[in-house]
Amino acid sequence: MKEQWDKRYRPDKYVYGTEPNLFFKEWIDKQKPGKILLPAEGEGRNAVYAAQLGWEVFAFDFSYEAKKKAIRLAGRKGVNFEYKVLGAQDFKTTEKYDAVALIFAHFGREVKRVLFPRILELLNPGGTLLIEVFSIDQFLLDSGGPKNPDLLYDLKEIEIEFASLETKHLEKLEIDIQEGSMHTGVSDVIQYIGVKE
Repeated sequence: MKEQWDKRYRPDKYVYGTEPNLFFKEWIDKQKPGKILLPAEGEGRNAVYAAQLGWEVFAFDFSYEAKKKAIRLAGRKGVNFEYKVLGAQDFKTTEKYDAVALIFAHFGREVKRVLFPRILELLNPGGTLLIEVFSIDQFLLDSGGPKNPDLLYDLKEIEIEFASLETKHLEKLEIDIQEGSMHTGVSDVIQYIGVKE
């Protein structure tokens, strides 16, 4: 799997673009900067944007090629952030965060079982979890996302996994995504915002 993602990210072109995800941008533009965690951050578009707004950013992905491109993009934009190469199930920290954003972060069941409780633990009180992911119905579309249905999400799963948070927004919808060459066209997504009390 790691080799597959390294191969995808190796070309100079940013396969998911260099602009932040729109749902992420609309949320973070309204927030006071703090400390944010971005798992499975890929080529760094959201990390760079958050850093430009003054956030202290920690990102990780298991692709070394993704990190190289993220650091290159950060250099072009004149910002810095911490980015580690590691798998989601290997992520451990004693740090606490004001926000965590899972933007098209698709994991298998075993990884979710480890990562999701960890995310809940490291959110500060009042901290926000922001999610945009492909829904199970994306499997029928060709606009991007995993072709393994086990890696897609449904509303009930989000509700159960993050039941301890106060849900501010949870919606399944079709949107037109234009994010580089790999996310293009009408897509079925789930958007979620939850706050730790």
